[in-house]
Amino acid sequence: MTSSTAVERPAPVRRPWLAFALLTLVFWGIWGAFAGMATENGFPETLVYCVWSLTMIPPALIVLARNGWKLERTRAAIVYGMTIGLLGAGGQLILFIALAEGPAYLVFPLISLSPLVTIGLSLTLLGERTNLLGWIGIGLAVIAVPLLDYRPGGLRAFSPEPWFFLALIIMVFWGLQAYFIKLGNRHVSAESIFFYMMASGILLAPVAWFMTPADASVNWGASGFGNALLVQALNAFGALFLVLAFRYGKVIVVSPLTNAGAPLATAVISLVLMGVMPGPLKFVALGLALVASVLLALAPESESRKQPNQ
Repeated sequence: MTSSTAVERPAPVRRPWLAFALLTLVFWGIWGAFAGMATENGFPETLVYCVWSLTMIPPALIVLARNGWKLERTRAAIVYGMTIGLLGAGGQLILFIALAEGPAYLVFPLISLSPLVTIGLSLTLLGERTNLLGWIGIGLAVIAVPLLDYRPGGLRAFSPEPWFFLALIIMVFWGLQAYFIKLGNRHVSAESIFFYMMASGILLAPVAWFMTPADASVNWGASGFGNALLVQALNAFGALFLVLAFRYGKVIVVSPLTNAGAPLATAVISLVLMGVMPGPLKFVALGLALVASVLLALAPESESRKQPNQ
């Protein structure tokens, strides 16, 4: 008599968070490469915000439709969704003021440190953990992101003026937003979260509209409004993929991966399509971002101390 022993093969590791994070990198990378075109062509940034808020509607309706039009109307769903949306949209409105008061080459590197807020909260309150490979990737990403936005002369130009504190507020807002996206995903569907994010963005659109100078010359043609519409649609879908990435993945990995990977994708696209050659410091930052992205993508997933309530 013969007997056969079935050999159990390990199930393949499914990482939906990585797929959504990579989609975020692609969409935000393209968005970043072309985001300034509409403004350069005479379409004010405040109106770009208004266009962005409208482009959030299609992805919100698409994911709701795929979810059987099941919109959660509980207090938790509304509070989480609106909090996430208002933190993101409110930070964007404050950014307009910060850029009017201070140099962009200092404002953006400071804001780009928002993953530090997210990681700190996730470690202490969510109990998330990663391995050595992941920690190296996080560290490199935190170093790379500010360098990607750095412009020479920053240290000489620094002074604790109002724009500096505004940039700190934005950094905290966007760091909190990423944390609440993950926390909200433990209690509310990602589809409902994104719907309320869309609603909050539209809610603040009139504020952006009235922030536009009355005497501003607005290009409503294809190179202005049309460009903003197409490019901001990429931004909106990238935000949706980010919410889905946070649903499945750890915020301490997804946040630095997307924050470092998106500017890296933007730089590559700008180099290929527009021939924009970065300086030596940015080359170093791009190299760090590339290594960080690879390490974060390859880092094995480990369990958190606190399990999500799903």
